[in-house]
Amino acid sequence: MINGVINIYKIKGFTSHDVVAELRGILRQKKIGHTGTLDPDATGVLPVCLGSATKLCDMLTDKKKEYVAKVRLGIVTDTQDMTGTVLDQKEVHVDEKQVTEALETFVGEYEQVPPMYSALKVNGKKLYELAREGKEVERKARPVTIHYIEIMDMQLPELTIKVGCSKGTYIRTLCHDLGERLGCGAAMAALERTKSGQFTLDTALTLAELEEKLKDAGDNRDAVIETHVIPVDKMFSELSELRLLPEWERLVQNGNSFEERNLKKEFRNKERADKSEYRVYIGDNIFMGVYRFCEEQKKFSPVKMFINQ
Repeated sequence: MINGVINIYKIKGFTSHDVVAELRGILRQKKIGHTGTLDPDATGVLPVCLGSATKLCDMLTDKKKEYVAKVRLGIVTDTQDMTGTVLDQKEVHVDEKQVTEALETFVGEYEQVPPMYSALKVNGKKLYELAREGKEVERKARPVTIHYIEIMDMQLPELTIKVGCSKGTYIRTLCHDLGERLGCGAAMAALERTKSGQFTLDTALTLAELEEKLKDAGDNRDAVIETHVIPVDKMFSELSELRLLPEWERLVQNGNSFEERNLKKEFRNKERADKSEYRVYIGDNIFMGVYRFCEEQKKFSPVKMFINQ
């Protein structure tokens, strides 16, 4: 089984679930999960977790994202993008200075109301399902963080922006809210995710590119796959490593806590920050998981285990 994370470039028309389904066939394994949905019409970076790395899915979803979006001013749709039904159209009389100043007001934390056409659930039903039935329900505003907005091009009534944001941010809604603030309405015309955590466009492969590489690989198929898969422990490269004495390795093999004295001499340290986290290995460089140090108990306890089974 392949264990690690692969950076896939999702093309237009595919859902995130479509990507996972296709990858299962290409890589010939079932244990695969994605790290957060992208709209079918959106393109870009989609980290996909393989094997034991599927335990990472929720952790990677929390990472910062970056998008490039094309915005069309003067139009409002029910989906907040150009695929929806037009609800209103207005003349655009704002200038570049007004657009720039309006965009700046969104940088930082702001309360965003999720769109009806989204996968969020209300009373067990997805919002987009209700929207397709012609129903609209009240949605609570949620705090999201916009780290930066960069204007890449502006030819009014269209503009292209680069947005760095927190998880849970809807770029469609940001475009809609910009239109509201400007008084002319706006909808998203195109969207590409350019970053998701440490994953960027320059290392992303389309499914077709990956399939072609494996087709050309012949007997070296596994070696080619490995060149594009980031091992699980590399996802925690910012954490210091710890290695146990052979006689204590069974502690982590069973997912138990351990103490400083259980570590190999070169990894012992009498001064550790409370709640500090570490990569833990046993044997011949076998990554077992992430552990957190508790000052009160003087013990390292498991946060997330990645034992291959």
